Amino acid sequence: MADYLGQTTDIILGQEFLTWLWFRSEVTNGNFTSKEGRPYNLYVEQRVSVQGGEGETLETATVSGSTSELKEARLGLSMGKKVTRALIRIEQDTEAWQLTLKAEDFSLGSLKTPKVEKADANEEDDVDGPFLEKIFLIESCLTLLDDAYRTFLETRLSNDWTGTVQKMGQWLSNSE
Repeated sequence: MADYLGQTTDIILGQEFLTWLWFRSEVTNGNFTSKEGRPYNLYVEQRVSVQGGEGETLETATVSGSTSELKEARLGLSMGKKVTRALIRIEQDTEAWQLTLKAEDFSLGSLKTPKVEKADANEEDDVDGPFLEKIFLIESCLTLLDDAYRTFLETRLSNDWTGTVQKMGQWLSNSE
């Protein structure tokens, strides 16, 4: 794939976004509020990849575990590595989504939506219902993820970003 103008900026923003998400999900216990005022929870959990260096010295560490505190990934962050991929869980009301987000291009992987009930064979008039519900659930997840990114950008572009970076450093040193 050919490089494009702005690719470096995308990677840096993606890495900062994933790091901020991890920080924010832990210090606020995953509590977020959408711009419409609806609460939701977002957690970075179970699997995080960090990367540092360039070219032949590029090092990647992927840490996973169902109850892992992701200590090796945190150590990588404290050594200057950047978050490049994270497993994210989003919850709103009674619904939950899980996805992997990559920093380099904001691509999603393995998106799991809440379960969709299959249509009964006897209900011929609503054969598209389960498909449309699945599309709605995917769109709902993307809306919440976009909302978290909007919140990140508002923080990133504010005068308080330096203070946020200091808090992130404290979070990292307190979790070692």
